Amino acid sequence: MAHTEWRDAPELPDFSLLKRLARDQLIFLLEQLPGKKDLFIDADLMSPLDRIANVTILKQHEVDKLYKVELKPIVSSSDQLCFLIRPRIQTVKWISDLVNADKVAGRFRRYKIIFTPQKFYACETVLEEQGVYGDVTTDEWNFYILPLDDDILSLELPEFFRDNFLEGDQRWVTTAGSALHLLQSVYGSFSKVYGIGRCAKMVYESWRELMEEGEQRTRQPEFAKVFLLFKTCLCSVEFGPDVTSSDKSIKVMLNSQDKVFSEIRNEHFSNVFGFLSQKAKNLQTAYDKRRGMDIQQMKAFVSDELKGLKQEHRLLSLHIGASESMMKKKTKQDFQELLKTEHSLLEGFEIRECITYIEEHINRQVSMIDSLRLLCLLSITENGLLSKDYRSLKAQYLQSYGIKHLLTFANLRQLGLLEEQQAGETLTVMESKVGKLVNDKTVGKLTDAFSSLAKKSNFRALSKRLALVPKSGEEYDLRVPRDMAYVFSGAYIPLSCKLIEQVLERDGWTGLEEVTRMLNGQEFAVTGGSSSSEARNKTDAQRIVLVMFLGGCTFSEISALRFLGKERGCRFIVVTTAITNSARLLEALLDNHA
Repeated sequence: MAHTEWRDAPELPDFSLLKRLARDQLIFLLEQLPGKKDLFIDADLMSPLDRIANVTILKQHEVDKLYKVELKPIVSSSDQLCFLIRPRIQTVKWISDLVNADKVAGRFRRYKIIFTPQKFYACETVLEEQGVYGDVTTDEWNFYILPLDDDILSLELPEFFRDNFLEGDQRWVTTAGSALHLLQSVYGSFSKVYGIGRCAKMVYESWRELMEEGEQRTRQPEFAKVFLLFKTCLCSVEFGPDVTSSDKSIKVMLNSQDKVFSEIRNEHFSNVFGFLSQKAKNLQTAYDKRRGMDIQQMKAFVSDELKGLKQEHRLLSLHIGASESMMKKKTKQDFQELLKTEHSLLEGFEIRECITYIEEHINRQVSMIDSLRLLCLLSITENGLLSKDYRSLKAQYLQSYGIKHLLTFANLRQLGLLEEQQAGETLTVMESKVGKLVNDKTVGKLTDAFSSLAKKSNFRALSKRLALVPKSGEEYDLRVPRDMAYVFSGAYIPLSCKLIEQVLERDGWTGLEEVTRMLNGQEFAVTGGSSSSEARNKTDAQRIVLVMFLGGCTFSEISALRFLGKERGCRFIVVTTAITNSARLLEALLDNHA
């Protein structure tokens, strides 16, 4: 089991200051509506708000009752209503309807809308159109960043991915730029900035404009470099009855404050259960110390150790329960076959067998999202599907999960996640003729060959160029990982993390021209505010690298970066628009009515 504490690790900045700044600004805004008031909160803001200002703090500043925004008539009897919301048109229309309903009823109330992280012109336009602009006051709560852990910061904008990359709505770009500006204002400038992709460039430009407008800081920087990467909720988990061994579910915040989680979070799952078992034995040994104690020793034990042991026992029980629940799913035949299919797709082997498995997965209706994920993985690794495969798999999916998912396929196609190979249509005719002369197994192999001839896969080229997929014949010891591929059982190194590793080694994009071309380019490297002499001085700050993911990042990428940090003797701070996974990204692309 790897240790979580690193030898000679640079000290991370204190991000609790960001929470205090956000809390102080929110209190100031609430106090601008003096007297008792009811507070209506957007559902996706309730958990982040609890981390910044809990109910007790809100009550201290004359918030009487709290309600979740549900877009239906309210039951509040308060004469002052405050709304803490995201800048969404639908929510603003709902508030306008409430104000107009009060007008019709002859009821006078004071209304205040606090938009977070910022208000948009479109929202104020709606207030004007609905005839209530003069009846409400509006303000902004610049809550740009929520610290989730010592090295994870989130903008809590899960809609960023769909809005920006699918809808072409770039309103959140300025929010991301403002988040970077806030970090620079509080913690000092960055010595170098690297980025790739159109969205990353836009965020950098937005940030640069804010830097030019504001005052230049001369304080010692606490970061060395910042990466802006585009990407193809809160850090909490709800443990169900199968984990808690009771009839209740409980929510647990998973971060470094959980001492058990902090020791297993970056480990491959195969190592976790053995560690937890040893932890349980050590805990029992600590409890057994009570035997033979005299009264004075027992008193010291109870006051100094017992509370901590009970807390550790509770956390350990939860994590063992969670591990057992995951182990049951992991050992099921379906899971093993799913894993084998994923690995084969990454390596480019047995593609025809993989397609057969995907068909079975769809027709058995195992999982709507998993089926989509497999289709996208097949398309990305093969640079699109042959026309006959695309049409067949699409038809089977729609038959299994509903015609309403036609829009989902259109969304995936628009983003390049699930495409039909146009260039391969002529070869499909050749396949059918050859197929009459050979057996089915040979046809499958020929189909795979024709597929690769039809259109060269960018993924395969990237994989080879960056060594993303370790050689299949090599043994991979997950207990002693040798590279970042351990996060995917030795099968794949996350592309984003490999890019960061390569840029750090080269101190720029030089030598990666072929890679950036395959990723549609628009890479950039900018020297920040630190002088060259400072940049050469390997202080703790120069060994801290900030990485911003635009569109979300996964815990696999975070664990991979932590591993890379240990290897390079530096620390990575992850800033993301949201903590996500493939299932959440795909759900964001589903037809809203699906």
